[in-house]
Amino acid sequence: MNIKKGDRLKIECYKHNGFLDRTSDEATVIYVDQDSLVVANNHTKLTEHDGKSHTTSEPAVLFFYKNKWYNIIGQLKKNGLFYYCNIATPYIIDGKTIKYIDYDLDLRVFPDGGFKVLDRNEYRYHKKIMRYTKELDFIIEKSLQELIDLKKSRKGPFEPNVVMTYYKKFREIELNNQDYD
Repeated sequence: MNIKKGDRLKIECYKHNGFLDRTSDEATVIYVDQDSLVVANNHTKLTEHDGKSHTTSEPAVLFFYKNKWYNIIGQLKKNGLFYYCNIATPYIIDGKTIKYIDYDLDLRVFPDGGFKVLDRNEYRYHKKIMRYTKELDFIIEKSLQELIDLKKSRKGPFEPNVVMTYYKKFREIELNNQDYD
């Protein structure tokens, strides 16, 4: 399927063992090329593996990559721009769904530029019980360092105003879609 600006997609996050971990009801395509996909949503329903769901409380701009082992979520919260970055496989599109495998390690970036690596214990646990290979472990650790370097150099989604620029495009698309509903 050809994905284009304005399309609405679902998002499915899996674990290494193939279990569906989390779904997101809707994300609007803002930008797509051969290497990346940028989508956004606002107050979207997230459903966890246990069936519990909640609605996000803020707009988000999500960056997915075909050749990078991470994805980046810019969260436009009342008290500033936060980033939640997942170490994960490159994305694939299956019908109208973005799919990827999450590898637990996360990078949380705060509005003041500080950051923290999250879920190392969960990663070590899953690495052991799901028997990640040495090659996979190397890719994951290398990708985490690449993501930290990207954040420190303020490149890609971490460049000033990138998230806000995409969010404004999202708002324009949403306004245009309302005109046709």
